[in-house]
Amino acid sequence: MGNRFLKYAFLLTGIVPALCALNACRKPEIGPPLIAKPALVGADLSFLPEVRQSTLRWYNPSGQVEDMLLTLKNAGINLVRLRLWHQPGAGADLAKVQTLCEELRGLGMKSLISLHYSDSWADPAHQSKPMAWKTLSRAALADSVYAYTKGVVQALQPDYIQIGNEINGGLLWPEGSSSDTGSMLPLLRAGIRAVRSIRKETQVVMHLAMLEGVEQQLEPFRSLDFDIIGLSYYAMWHGKDLNVLKHRLQSISKVFGKPLFITETSYPFTLGWNDNTHNVTGLTEQLLPQFPATPQGQKDFLWAIRNMILAVEGGLGFCYWGGEWTAFRGNNATDGSSWENQALWDFQGRALPAMEAFW
Repeated sequence: MGNRFLKYAFLLTGIVPALCALNACRKPEIGPPLIAKPALVGADLSFLPEVRQSTLRWYNPSGQVEDMLLTLKNAGINLVRLRLWHQPGAGADLAKVQTLCEELRGLGMKSLISLHYSDSWADPAHQSKPMAWKTLSRAALADSVYAYTKGVVQALQPDYIQIGNEINGGLLWPEGSSSDTGSMLPLLRAGIRAVRSIRKETQVVMHLAMLEGVEQQLEPFRSLDFDIIGLSYYAMWHGKDLNVLKHRLQSISKVFGKPLFITETSYPFTLGWNDNTHNVTGLTEQLLPQFPATPQGQKDFLWAIRNMILAVEGGLGFCYWGGEWTAFRGNNATDGSSWENQALWDFQGRALPAMEAFW
């Protein structure tokens, strides 16, 4: 890839300025596409095992039927993020994730494991303990976090691992609530210690959503032995001014002195529907004004995110969330995808131009 990249870079040095001048009236807020590529360019593919069971077909940019993972690898991603729930289900159990991790290693790709420490979704509003841990004492809960995390790392051998998912409010409520750092921090330390005991080269990520006050929410983590700050950014929840976002990222990098990674982001290519499941994003007021819900708007948004993280000191890269979460259960599904209009394939299964931002 190196010689090919240098060849393109040489050609683009003359082409890019001309194109930027012609398109100045519609350039993304953060600036035109850059030639440099972030160290990590990823996609969360946690639904991939289920999608692969579908009879639907998915097409690469050349119009050929192709597996989603191969299409994204060829588009330029070098990292795949996978969520892991304590209780098996919805493609997020250890056996399925282990199979995918082995496939990724065979393809020369890196893995990022998102440990939810829950039987279901964990996020700033939900951090329920696994049913198996419901009655444990605080000490036993920390022991369970250590033993469970150690087993996960042993089985998956991940390149990166999150100790919790979007833990603005802590994890494993109520014991691990951020309102009681004296109880929360021992749980996080137990998870980190387990990772270090098995695989020292695995990078530990502390992952929060880019909510108001995230800088203060990061403060208790200063005493923890972690490597990377991971942040989720979605326009509908985390602000509609990318310049403000960029300044906040620069501030976090300067204050905490840790590499930054946009762990989750996405954007719609349409406000339409492809199944009978309610979509999370479906209103124009949820969008960034400069990026309409079109294939081009989705692509321009992702270019802006890419350029932004490159402009932040210590910015490692970004990971697209839900790109594979198409309406794979069929058009009539009421338990289908709430994200199909933010996927990286359109309603006909064709790869969208947003993938060009991965190269």
